[in-house]
Amino acid sequence: MTDEEIIHCQDPARQVERAAAIMARLRRPDGCPWDAAQTHDSIISNMIEECYECIDAIRAKDWPHLREELGDVLMQVIFHARMAEENPEEGFGLNEVALDLSEKLVRRHPHVFGTEQADTADEVLGVWDAVKRREHAIEDKPYLHDCGKGLPAMLRAYKLTKKVAKVGFDWPDHAGVVEKIREETDEVAETLPLPDDAPQVEEELGDLLFTIVNLCRRRKVDPELALDAANRKFERRFNALESCLKGQGLTLAGATAEQMETAWQAVKKAEKA
Repeated sequence: MTDEEIIHCQDPARQVERAAAIMARLRRPDGCPWDAAQTHDSIISNMIEECYECIDAIRAKDWPHLREELGDVLMQVIFHARMAEENPEEGFGLNEVALDLSEKLVRRHPHVFGTEQADTADEVLGVWDAVKRREHAIEDKPYLHDCGKGLPAMLRAYKLTKKVAKVGFDWPDHAGVVEKIREETDEVAETLPLPDDAPQVEEELGDLLFTIVNLCRRRKVDPELALDAANRKFERRFNALESCLKGQGLTLAGATAEQMETAWQAVKKAEKA
C-alpha cells in the first residue's frame, strides 16, 4: 500500500497505521503549517488537557465521549512519536514505542508470562515494583528514588505514601490518620496570628494537605479526582446560588454576605432533597 492508500484505508485492523500516516502527511512541508511547526515542548499542554478530558468522560460514564477522548490522547502519542521519528538524534517512531510497551508488559508480568506467583492485586504490585527496580538498576538507591517524578504535587504525595505503605510505613488504621489530621489542623490554627508570608504558614498547610492525601489513599480514593468532584459540586451550587439571588432581584456584587449565605444554604437543602 502506498502512503496515500493507507491514508484512505478503511480496514479496521489498520487504523492506527492510518492515523500515523495522516500525521506524517500533516508534518510534511506541504502539509499543515500548524502541525509542521509544533515541537515536543509546544504541545505539552495539549497532552495534559486531553488526559483530563479523558478522565472527565470516564467519571461521567459517557462512553461515546470516552471513545473520542481516547482518540485525542492517542493523537498526542502519535504526534510525539512522529516528531521523534523525524529527528535522527531521537531515532524512534510509533512502532518502537509500541515495541517497548509490549516488552515492558511481558517483563513486568512474570506471574502471567513467566514462573513467578502473584494471586492478589497487592502481590502483583509488589512483583511489578521489584521488576521495575531491577530494570532501572536502582536496587542500591533510596527506595523513593524518582518516585512520582514530574507529577503534580498532590498526585506525587499519593504515589509517595502508597509506595512507603508497601513496606509497612503506614498507620495501623483509618482512625490514626484522622487523629493526625486533627493534630495538623490544630498546628495550622496556631499559625493564624502569623503574617501570610511566614514560612510556618505554608509548611503547616502543606503538612495538613499531605495527611489528607494519606487518608484518601487508605480509603481507596484518588485525591485528584476527589478534589475535581468537589470543584464541580462547588461550581454547580454557586451557579444555583447566583440564580437564586437573581430571582430576588440581586446581583453577586450587590448581595450581602448574609444574603449569599442564606441562598447557599437554600441551594444545599434543595439539592439534598
